[in-house]
Amino acid sequence: MQKILDAIMQAEGAADPAAELRAVAALPVPESYRGVVVRAAEAAMFDGLDTREKDPRKSLHVQEVPTPEVGPGEALIAVMGSAVNYNTVWTSIFEPVPTFAFLRRYGRGHDRPYHVVGSDAAGVVLRVGPGVTRWRPGDEVVAHCLSVELEDAAGHDDTMLDPQQRIWGFETNYGGLAELALVKANQLMPKPVHLSWEEAACPGLVNSTAYRQLVSRHGARMKQGDTVLIWGASGGLGSYAVQFALNGGATPVCVVSSPQKAQLCRAMGAELVIDRSGYRFWRDEQTQDVSEWKRFGAEIRALTGGEDPDIVFEHPGRETFGASVYVAKRGGTIVTCASTSGYLHQYDNRYLWMHLKRIIGSHFANYREAWEANRLIMRGRVHPTLSRVYCLEQTGQAASDVHRNLHQGKVGVLGLAPAEGLGVRDPQLRARHEAAINRFRNR
Repeated sequence: MQKILDAIMQAEGAADPAAELRAVAALPVPESYRGVVVRAAEAAMFDGLDTREKDPRKSLHVQEVPTPEVGPGEALIAVMGSAVNYNTVWTSIFEPVPTFAFLRRYGRGHDRPYHVVGSDAAGVVLRVGPGVTRWRPGDEVVAHCLSVELEDAAGHDDTMLDPQQRIWGFETNYGGLAELALVKANQLMPKPVHLSWEEAACPGLVNSTAYRQLVSRHGARMKQGDTVLIWGASGGLGSYAVQFALNGGATPVCVVSSPQKAQLCRAMGAELVIDRSGYRFWRDEQTQDVSEWKRFGAEIRALTGGEDPDIVFEHPGRETFGASVYVAKRGGTIVTCASTSGYLHQYDNRYLWMHLKRIIGSHFANYREAWEANRLIMRGRVHPTLSRVYCLEQTGQAASDVHRNLHQGKVGVLGLAPAEGLGVRDPQLRARHEAAINRFRNR
């Protein structure tokens, strides 16, 4: 593993980094590597505890795992940087079900008593399997998390509709929170040349998810002039939604939970911000407070000059969904993914049906949407929202911070990279966007 890292580090400051990186093709692949795992034997360790009491620091372990064989259409990458997503939290607390059920159904060498987690990665291709022509050893890449077989006709118009669509590192093994990762070759995209490894790794899942949810024809189809209510606007998903809204001529109304997070939204260019910490949308576990929905809607209209949201960008789920349906404008759209506060949504259907609103379910992105979202990162039109970076051994703490909503933007994790700031190949392009790249780090 050290020889692989040494070869990659030769590209730092080299006149021709690509030529230096081709040397990895001649190096042997190690028989094992370090990965962040959950263990099947511990899947019941949090039984009986409330979700908030489950601690990822107890369930996520760094251990040696055997290097998987690279099959047809696959690639093995040396992971220099990765990131924590909320599906890492779900995996670590074994909710809604332990992920080993996914691995058993998938088979194909992924059914193991350990699950190497992580759905983001930036690194260098080490090996490609038979049939791979687009990529070769030494290529610098980022990986999106769509794993799909495309053996069914349903996936050929929109790959997210393929019945065998899975999220890599969550519903498959050998994910990105590790020194090596196994991916399908069509998960790979070019690494943005002006970003470091950890910066390039962090947009993958959330940037693509926000793109489909808000911009794509499969999502809300945001247009110029739309008012877009964005929950968790300074978080990993919402921070990209804010950038898409601003780039697309929409007006984001950012909902956050503290004055510090409000400042981050304003730093991105958003002007309309609501601190939700003063709202209680539930009177108790069974009863929502309609008067709070109305008060929330009134604050939105006060900020927008009387406009209700054309689009509500939903992902908290149970805690906020009733309010989201209520505040969307007549004929408006609530587009939802995830459900970080709970999956069982409740809302008053009168406000949906009688006001002709729509609820759209959205899940990650197809290959084209992920590629387009990454292209915007490469062109410096959308920027990483990386706030903090951990080493591999600290992944449990990183996931715990996300679980408790102590983070801002995205939380990165170093894989093989020995330090932050490595992997930048175009310092001139970076210099033009330095302030935006570091917006969340400087806070």
